[in-house]
Amino acid sequence: MSSRDTDVGCGRLLYETHMHTVLCRHATGEITEYAAVAEKRGLAGIVVTCHNPLPNGYGQSVRMYPEQMPEYLRLVRQARFAWEGRVDVRLGLECDYVPGFEAFLKTQTAGADFDYLLGSVHPQMGEYVRTWFRGNIVDFQKVYFEHLAMAAETGLFDCLSHPDVVKNVFPAEWNIHRIMPDICRALDRIAAAGVAMELNTSGLTKDIPEMNPGLAILKEMRKRDIPVVIGADAHAPEFVGWHFEAACDLLKDAGYKHASFFLGRKRVDVEIALARKTLVPVEAGAGDPV
Repeated sequence: MSSRDTDVGCGRLLYETHMHTVLCRHATGEITEYAAVAEKRGLAGIVVTCHNPLPNGYGQSVRMYPEQMPEYLRLVRQARFAWEGRVDVRLGLECDYVPGFEAFLKTQTAGADFDYLLGSVHPQMGEYVRTWFRGNIVDFQKVYFEHLAMAAETGLFDCLSHPDVVKNVFPAEWNIHRIMPDICRALDRIAAAGVAMELNTSGLTKDIPEMNPGLAILKEMRKRDIPVVIGADAHAPEFVGWHFEAACDLLKDAGYKHASFFLGRKRVDVEIALARKTLVPVEAGAGDPV
């Protein structure tokens, strides 16, 4: 569902839609600190999307434990009340999609009133590499895009995070042209499923320093009318809204006129040209990785 009439208040239009908490054990800062940066950056709100617990300790070093989910819900609720009327704090979850976890994820995502569910495939995870890398790097890249399409087809998620992040697993072997037919087939399936895709600005910090996805894939997404959600994947408060201006420009270059976010699991579209004007620039170098 799309709405261009939703009032997000105070002339602010965009949300930080991808950010983490200390519960995932590789992020820093309190949710209230992320909200404070969002206010300075001219954002209407933040959607907290910490990494979900998974069965059998899958990827446990980078996610909360199952018993910490109530604490996660409490932390988001407390921050929402603390910033009410200033920054809209919403509850989300970044959910790893792994074939075979569908029933678990369906139960988990029904367990709270989430505003936004972000589906992720993390090909850099040790468990993922051991299961799906069978000696051929190109085949591994193709499997990743197959899993993105499968994630969309579950119907569980509003958006797919950092698509094309697989290029950073074996960066020297990334050649988008040799797998573009596979990418396009995955995009056809994602478009048919009606799922949005993320433009993740944190890709600028990775081995291949470009946003996830890059311009070539964004253009193919635009051909298929796949909505795009901008997120910084902030693991520290200073990364909230990081390079959102550049993300708006990249979307414009790809032919997009609107960017999206989700509130109450419903899509909200805003005009990129207007949204960009509401962003407050940071000082040169502020927030950049060191």
